[in-house]
Amino acid sequence: MKAQNIYKLLNRLLPVVLVLTVVLFSENVLAEEKAEAYVEYKGVVLDKSTGNALAFANISVLGTNISTVSNTNGEFVLKIPVSKKTHKILFRYVGYRNRVIIPDENPLAYYKIELEPVSVELPEVSVISKDADMIMTAVFERITKNYPGSEMSMTAFYRETIRKNRNYVSVAEAVVDVYKQPYPSYKTDVVKLYKSRKKTDYERLDTLVFKLMGGPFNSLYLDVVKYPEMIFTDKMFENYNFSFDRSTRLDDRLIYVINFQQVISVDLPLFYGKLYIDAQTMAIKSAVFDMNLKNKAEASKIFIVKKPFNANVIPEKASYRMDFFEQNGKWYYGYSRIELDLRIKWKRKLFDTKYLSVIEMAVTDWEDAGGTKAPERSGRLRPGVIIADEASGFSDPEFWGEFNVIEPEKPIETAIKKISKQLEKK
Repeated sequence: MKAQNIYKLLNRLLPVVLVLTVVLFSENVLAEEKAEAYVEYKGVVLDKSTGNALAFANISVLGTNISTVSNTNGEFVLKIPVSKKTHKILFRYVGYRNRVIIPDENPLAYYKIELEPVSVELPEVSVISKDADMIMTAVFERITKNYPGSEMSMTAFYRETIRKNRNYVSVAEAVVDVYKQPYPSYKTDVVKLYKSRKKTDYERLDTLVFKLMGGPFNSLYLDVVKYPEMIFTDKMFENYNFSFDRSTRLDDRLIYVINFQQVISVDLPLFYGKLYIDAQTMAIKSAVFDMNLKNKAEASKIFIVKKPFNANVIPEKASYRMDFFEQNGKWYYGYSRIELDLRIKWKRKLFDTKYLSVIEMAVTDWEDAGGTKAPERSGRLRPGVIIADEASGFSDPEFWGEFNVIEPEKPIETAIKKISKQLEKK
């Protein structure tokens, strides 16, 4: 595949950064919040043996489609409608035993959820010796069997942050409606913005303003099953070497861990990482990977649309994660996270500037679309949307109401307050 075609695909997958010297933003009116009574539970998910936080643990309400994920500190917030009084909460993490709790009635309770690691017995030699390429072939051959063949209507929480050196300079959040198209279909997913908010300290950004193009589409394009060409292209085995790592378990089922890395002869900035594959169904459970940034000049062409003439933008790190969840024999897109670390080398300046952007999105509720049509084109978000331009401000502490969101990391909460104070002074 030609390099220009690779870049065209990657520009759809990755958080393309638009670097401008002029600030452009708008204040849009947000949709009204749906009023519904709910109960909120907070806590942290930990490794029982070490006490370490378990980031990105899956938390769901049994018998419903309500779910969320823990943040990088293992913390979570889960909101459940009051109408669902008899509920049990399930905590799941790859390599650990599931745990189910029945929450008490105390609204101020803080739950310390400890998960126990499971010991993994190696499968039979005949299973271990299977060719990793055969496993990958089986994964894509079984897409129609493992993933939804009908359109799904999903509610998702989206967040993007930008940090300059050690200081957060921009935080944007949104609740979006996702119309996930059938996996056998070539139709792309549709997104509608339900509500959003932002805080941006343009003064601290100086004359260099980052705008993350793509918004929720960056997260959706990480779905390596719906959009396999975004990562593996149509020449998967020519571009990558696949090999087995030590297996693990989830839900008392064997999970194959497959390493992948681009072949040495391929000089393009492709990817390397791990795929977690359910051995029973050959469905991908998770994908955790990085972009190979050795060829920084070519990698820079992927990320940067426009930049000031006196700046050289160098990508230092590009990391990705996406998770599926299984229910009733089908696997559904559940969560994705992108981290992009850039260094700006200025002409005639002694010190460089570092920027770190993080994008994450979690599906918090879903159902079969049941014939419900996706919104008309005028009501859809564009694949090149800039969420920070569509959002307003952080003013109402009850803004999200009953919507499940990813618990902010404490530095982000502090950043919002600091940014607010800076803007008030101005």
